[in-house]
Amino acid sequence: MAKIEVKNLKKKYGDNLVLDNIDITFDENKIYGLLGRNGAGKTTLLNIMTNRIFQDDGTVEVDGENIRENDNALEKIYFMTEKNLFPEGYKVKDIFKWTAEFYSKFNMEYALELSKKFKLDISKKIKSLSTGYSSIAKIITAMSSQADIIIYDEPVLGLDANHRELFYKELMKDYIENPKTVILSTHIIEEVSGLLENVVILNDKKIVSTDEAEELLNKVYTVSGLSQNVDKYIEAKEIVNIETLSNFKSVTVLGEINSIDRINAERLGLEFSKVELQKLFIYLTNKGEEQGE
Repeated sequence: MAKIEVKNLKKKYGDNLVLDNIDITFDENKIYGLLGRNGAGKTTLLNIMTNRIFQDDGTVEVDGENIRENDNALEKIYFMTEKNLFPEGYKVKDIFKWTAEFYSKFNMEYALELSKKFKLDISKKIKSLSTGYSSIAKIITAMSSQADIIIYDEPVLGLDANHRELFYKELMKDYIENPKTVILSTHIIEEVSGLLENVVILNDKKIVSTDEAEELLNKVYTVSGLSQNVDKYIEAKEIVNIETLSNFKSVTVLGEINSIDRINAERLGLEFSKVELQKLFIYLTNKGEEQGE
């Protein structure tokens, strides 16, 4: 069991500031979603957290130990990258053996079991695998590492719907049986929303949300009904999104529903509904642009 603490982290590429004073703690035994638009700095943050590149300022600690060139801290983390960094001439089974040399808790039996479930031919060389099966080989290696912290960067790249569903199922099964810290960085937000306990949203070089998933979703809701009645209800409220069809309107509102809201909605014949995580993410990462920032 381990946790990662990122403190006052800054990173520039030349004159381009990518991460600005990032402070975030990934607590032990939780599943996190790390969300952000393309270019938001997610992969840069993950690379710094795993000592693959160095920050300009700030620290990253695992269980209170600085990760900088610290094998004791780094062996607690397995990072499945979006890019394939395995030697292309290696067979899949050789990758398993090679990884087991660096991760003492690597479970070979589990790796072989998962290979059968995903129908991965472990005698094939990495370079001969399709994009989907290359991702599967990386997923299985990551899960079998049994590291205290496992980070997945776009893990389902190239996977079909069946394989994606199998991955999510196995991820949750392993998490329940062997609790650990899991960080999922993905653009397929709705598919993973049911797995996430906490959501970290990175936007415009900064962390804009670190809430529990349920708590975050409780901060916004949708109200729908006849357009004229919806317009009466939303007066003086902060609006996230408006969708109109004929004389029907659906409006997403920022805020929590209180007793007065319920009375007003009932009087106007309106209905409440929850907002999907992906829609909320779009709002939070578009907000600055819409305000002209």
